[in-house]
Amino acid sequence: MTSHRYWRAPLLALAAVLLLLPGTAAARVPVAPPAPAEVATPDRPSYDVSLRADADGSHWTGRQTVSFRNASRTPLRSVDVRLWGNGTDRCGAPGAPSPVRVGKVVGGTPRPLAVGCTALRIDLPAPLPYRARTSVSFDLSITVPDRVHRFGRDGAYRYLGNALPLLSVRDARGRHLDPDVGFGESFYTLAGDFRVVLDHPSALVVPATGTTTRRAGAPGRTVSTSVARGVRDFAWAAGPFRSRTVTTPGGVRLNAYWTDTTPPEGVALDLKNAVGSVDAFGKRFGRYPYHELDLVMSDRLDDFGNMEFPGLVLLWTEPEGSAVVHEIAHQWFYGIVGNDQFAAPWLDESFAQYANQTYYRESTAGCWEDQGGWPSGTAALTRPMGYYADGHRFEYVQVVYMRGACALHDLERVLGSRTMAAVLRGYVRDHWLGVATTADFKRAAQAATAQDLGPFWTEHRIF
Repeated sequence: MTSHRYWRAPLLALAAVLLLLPGTAAARVPVAPPAPAEVATPDRPSYDVSLRADADGSHWTGRQTVSFRNASRTPLRSVDVRLWGNGTDRCGAPGAPSPVRVGKVVGGTPRPLAVGCTALRIDLPAPLPYRARTSVSFDLSITVPDRVHRFGRDGAYRYLGNALPLLSVRDARGRHLDPDVGFGESFYTLAGDFRVVLDHPSALVVPATGTTTRRAGAPGRTVSTSVARGVRDFAWAAGPFRSRTVTTPGGVRLNAYWTDTTPPEGVALDLKNAVGSVDAFGKRFGRYPYHELDLVMSDRLDDFGNMEFPGLVLLWTEPEGSAVVHEIAHQWFYGIVGNDQFAAPWLDESFAQYANQTYYRESTAGCWEDQGGWPSGTAALTRPMGYYADGHRFEYVQVVYMRGACALHDLERVLGSRTMAAVLRGYVRDHWLGVATTADFKRAAQAATAQDLGPFWTEHRIF
């Protein structure tokens, strides 16, 4: 998640389908396995996007196609597409429409935009059966907002985080159409594949999620094609970035991009910490699967801080560096092990902060007591973003980041360091490119010890 100005210092100091094959007896026919009780659908999304930029990367137009499968036994009659880039501007104003706009929908019938113009329901022409696959496509127009933000601009630089429309999720709890509350994250997406073709002026350097190849386009233009598999989102930037590439001892390619005002000592420090942490987390949690990672750095991103995307992180870099280790930890917690960020923000932020503190070998022996009392009688580690947006925003950083990380350090003291490491590695393995819940983590921890962890969960308000 982004690290805002008022709490940045603590951050720094911080998935065989089983088929029964027919036998010789006529009665033995293929039988499909039962769908999971809380299956998430539509799954296995594949995004194919082609966009063309204007002269400075402020406006991108083209077309997007997304194909998907119905993982549910219940026929799928519609899908929801989230336009998260409209979260701040919502439906816009006269003369200033929403930054992300879609049109000419093929493959279904669109309904009016909802949830502040961040949700588009598309009715399918016929119910999609279990395990069947289909696609929808639409024209896409993206105008980068005039603000320093993860989806915004700063001088000659453009940042396009949360700009691409993504499929929403449906499960046993229904359609997930939570709002963007203006801080933290409300995202919940399933891992899929992306192929994004960006036609842009050759003067613009375009870091992006995935592996990118470039070819000459029309005179003065370049066509960059980025392919990413098994990721939950896709982000890119555009501008006259300076760049450098290094490869970690573990074989991960780190592509560093920075603005002309980013302090060189901060760039060097971020690269050093990125090299160390991506390999360290690969050994601790499971090897980083994407082979390369882009670091996009600026000294002017302090209005929103830092932000993680699959294979790309935006960093507010000063001479003393940034929260790069925390953001790289997010490649595992939310990137590889997904979670519903609106319902359970602690599952990515607390875990990333714990990993950050572990990497820096911070002293955390008394961190729970050092936090003092809970900020309120209703505070708990497992509160959703809606709770914080409804009059409890002041609790968000203290609880989700500070107390959450401390709770995991306390659990490590209960289980022992070796057992805790095994729990986390198993937890990541069992939910690799899937979605985990608080209950999943509690089961994993309890299975590692004969001690009843019930009192621990109660004390730390992990419900």
